[in-house]
Amino acid sequence: MQKALILPVKGVSPHIPESCFLAPNATVVGDVVMGEDCSVWFNAVIRGDVNSIRIGNKVNIQDGACIHCTYEKTKTVIGDRVSIGHHALVHGCTLEENVLIGMGAIVMDNAFVGTNTIIAAGAVVLENMQCESGSIYAGVPAKKVKDISQELIHGEINRIAENYVMYSSWFKS
Repeated sequence: MQKALILPVKGVSPHIPESCFLAPNATVVGDVVMGEDCSVWFNAVIRGDVNSIRIGNKVNIQDGACIHCTYEKTKTVIGDRVSIGHHALVHGCTLEENVLIGMGAIVMDNAFVGTNTIIAAGAVVLENMQCESGSIYAGVPAKKVKDISQELIHGEINRIAENYVMYSSWFKS
């Protein structure tokens, strides 16, 4: 079976625990440190070539998503139980734990997304924007549309993170 493309950059190799799943055509390069039980899906790219990328536990980076940063300027930090939807772009920002980044969303440099927050599909979180914890943001540019309910935290954010741990197990045997 084909393996993911994992490359060192300037002598620094990604750190990927055995418990993680990387799709055969996923790409992870450079200064990337992943936590336990993460999954990187088909055609996703995590590019730690120009700065560091730190990823917590039970993070899923779905098909076609791109995680990057800016040279000598911004790092990317992703907390535990974060789901990054299909074709999303997460660039040089901080995502705290229990965050859902919707399909096709963009989160730019120096943005901060607090715990228990949803960034809706297609939303654009601009550079330096602060997204408060427990909120839903949508639109271009993204704006807070409402506070998040406990139902959505457990029914969507936590459910999706746990489901992706399960999905990845289907490919490990």
